[in-house]
Amino acid sequence: MKDRKVARRTFLRSTIAAGAAIPLAGIPIVTLAQDKVSEDDPAAAALGYRHDATTVDPAKFPQRKDDQVCSNCRLYSAASEEGWGNCGIFPGKLVNSEGWCSAWVAAA
Repeated sequence: MKDRKVARRTFLRSTIAAGAAIPLAGIPIVTLAQDKVSEDDPAAAALGYRHDATTVDPAKFPQRKDDQVCSNCRLYSAASEEGWGNCGIFPGKLVNSEGWCSAWVAAA
């Protein structure tokens, strides 16, 4: 008999907790502002990332072409901040849409 009371209490507690969480499911999640990747970041420096693609050293990165910028890279996705977006290479950081790094891949 005692086991039934414990089981019933456990059931009621979990049901109440789940019921309280349901209204929260409709609340939109607030997106926190992301930091912009620094050109001095070790990963960015290793890939030759520049906020302005025209400042990339052609002697160091001869593969860079004039039409290659972050905004037309497959790894880039626009973010809510104009001119900046997310990049698969720098998770949690924003890159400039007019930037470039050696991981650039033509968008399909």
